[in-house]
Amino acid sequence: MRSGILAFAFGVWLLQQQAVLPDLRWAWLLVMLIPVLLLPHHTWRQRLARLALLATFACSSGFFYAAFFAQQRLSHSLPAEWQGEGIAVVGVVAELPKQHERGLRFAFDVERVLTPNATLPPHILLATYDSEQDEPLILRAGERWQLSVRLKQPHGSSNPHGFDFEAWMLEQNLRANGYVHPKGKNMRLDVLVKKPGYLIEHLREAVRESFQKTLGDAPYTGVLTALAVGDQSSIPDAQWRVFTRTGVNHLMSISGLHITMLSGLAFALTYALWRRSVRLTLRLPARKAAAVAGLLVALAYTLLSGYSVPAQRTVYMLTVIAAALWSSRTVAASQILAAALLAVLLLDPWAVLAPGFWLSFGAVALIFYVTAHRLSRPYWLVEYGRVQWAMMIGLIPPLLALFQQVSLVSPIANAFAIPLVEFVVVPLTLLGALLPFHWILHLAHQSMSLCMIALEWLNSLPDAVWVQHAPPTWSIALGMTGALWCLLPSGFPARWLGLLLMLPMFLVLPGAPADGVLRLVIFDVGQGLAVAAQTHHHALLYDTGPDFSGEADSGNRILIPSLRAMGIGQLDGLILTHDDTDHTGGALSVMQAMPINWLSSSLPDQSPILQQAHNPLHCADGQNWDWDGVHFELLHPPRESHAQEKISKNNRGCVLRISIGQQHILLATDVEKDSEQRLLREHADKLPATLLVVPHHGSKTSSVQAFVQAVHPRYAVFTVGYRNRFGHPKEEVAERYRAAGSELLRSDEDGAILVKMDAQSFVIERYRKTHARYWQQSGAMAKTINTSETPD
Repeated sequence: MRSGILAFAFGVWLLQQQAVLPDLRWAWLLVMLIPVLLLPHHTWRQRLARLALLATFACSSGFFYAAFFAQQRLSHSLPAEWQGEGIAVVGVVAELPKQHERGLRFAFDVERVLTPNATLPPHILLATYDSEQDEPLILRAGERWQLSVRLKQPHGSSNPHGFDFEAWMLEQNLRANGYVHPKGKNMRLDVLVKKPGYLIEHLREAVRESFQKTLGDAPYTGVLTALAVGDQSSIPDAQWRVFTRTGVNHLMSISGLHITMLSGLAFALTYALWRRSVRLTLRLPARKAAAVAGLLVALAYTLLSGYSVPAQRTVYMLTVIAAALWSSRTVAASQILAAALLAVLLLDPWAVLAPGFWLSFGAVALIFYVTAHRLSRPYWLVEYGRVQWAMMIGLIPPLLALFQQVSLVSPIANAFAIPLVEFVVVPLTLLGALLPFHWILHLAHQSMSLCMIALEWLNSLPDAVWVQHAPPTWSIALGMTGALWCLLPSGFPARWLGLLLMLPMFLVLPGAPADGVLRLVIFDVGQGLAVAAQTHHHALLYDTGPDFSGEADSGNRILIPSLRAMGIGQLDGLILTHDDTDHTGGALSVMQAMPINWLSSSLPDQSPILQQAHNPLHCADGQNWDWDGVHFELLHPPRESHAQEKISKNNRGCVLRISIGQQHILLATDVEKDSEQRLLREHADKLPATLLVVPHHGSKTSSVQAFVQAVHPRYAVFTVGYRNRFGHPKEEVAERYRAAGSELLRSDEDGAILVKMDAQSFVIERYRKTHARYWQQSGAMAKTINTSETPD
């Protein structure tokens, strides 16, 4: 059973790596394998062949099972022609609304579409945006509303080592996202729709509001809310960083530890009370009754928490244990974990895409690995230490693979945080949710405050977190083998050799470009610009993309993870071309996250970014330098422009030319016609380029015909956001480059553009194309723009 489930899981995972879904008619071939599997198998060769066929059958079953559900889910999609159109719908707020900086974000179940001929998927993701002119909408879970919405198909940025928003939307069964139009006819129709799912979400919101009313602006209200109802968005980003850096973030959500602890308490209490009654014991053994009680408590807490993957895994494991107790059978720990794995994948084949899936099942497998099948049970404190050691060593490979970082203070932090959170904070928090005594919640908050004092001290240590590059896949497999060897029971020889097997994860660095070679990444940051240039010994970042919202920006969401994974731990230079947030939005995050030798920009001296920089420079025409056989030269702006206030910030942008022999790349930021004319006058001989990052995202303000002809790029790259409100790139601008013979690349269709250039060759990779997945939207969809949303 266990091998078959693992093969099934591999098939599910394999399906999620496909660029297109398979033809389900091939699944009928599995039926042909069944008679073969039933044949006699007496010799070892027959048994081995049967085992191989069983693995193939299970793997193929998982593959086609996931493909079937993927086809069903993808069949519910928003037609391209209805993107950006006003649509009136009636439906139910399907989950606990999350607060963002300008309104609410929530899932919405569509019941009826009022707009004639419009077709919508049944589940969508909506946001409201408050404004001074309109009364803010207050929506609650379980309410039925009529809303005027504008939607688009799921579309996210596509970058190396980046978050896949489209995969997340598919897993959540949200097949369109958009916003509620504030000028539309929006009204509440029912206060509460009385269906089980909506009633649970309504209860979760009531608990959250009770916590906010009781604790007010207390700093850890969000943490207690997350522990009670699983609303992790209530925790501020600053606190999440502390939890992540100290390795206790698993405790600040509804984890298997919390559910197991509560279930165990319910089991112990029920068992102790039940066995005191002769009548009850004669009707039903105390252990069976306690097993039911423990399972019901676990299920109730899991539903209250939002039913995340770690919570599901725990409930399914407890269900197997309860079934074993009822049937008076002994079940191995590995069978329990395998059954939970199968249950999770049957209900959610996309769970394999979530980091929490691998960490959750991996952590439990490690616990079983170091505690099960031992000849004697050690003292509980020794066993607790052994489990913490297993978590520290065994989770290093997956953490490096998924996040490229490991908390070095995690063993110390978990040593005191686990007992404090598990046995004090969580019970008090849940009691505070159930009982009308405010002092209980205040006591829980005080306990959390004590924990935070220690965590913040650990977080302040200079080397609290090990951060590095993304290890090669083979080194992760080798490292996992080494970790398991290290964790073998005492008595096994040479366990220290396991540490040697883990070393390649740390020591094998991504290959840097050779001398005379440039590696360039034009990131997909939406409507903005960010470009990384790497030579053999140096790295430069040209602009940092937009600021998305609040504490989320291109720097901490896209650039830092990608740069670190690429092996870039510090920047030799940072160029901020001009003072627009779609170019400087991620600058402060980048500056805080990694060392920068110098910063050059056209920003005003009073800019908050320059206040954080050490001896910032003004970029100016004529500045140039050579790194490892690659020549860098600034062509614009003229030095005197920094003192001329009448020049627009776009026309003061830093234009950079990168050259190797006769191969050139021109990064033209947002310069407009006046600056292009200056470049034609002053640097006509330096404008021809193999690749051009088109000025101002393809706006009408730039790319005059003479400039396009002078540059005459083989590749013209438009860095634009999907369905951006400016309508970039303008069709007449794109046509000029097309007429010049340029191949057009768009970040919204092609994702990040990866370039490798040397004196003899120029290689382009479109990341969205080379790493395509079946759920990703085709580029053609991005061209359908609502003209009412596209000012010049």
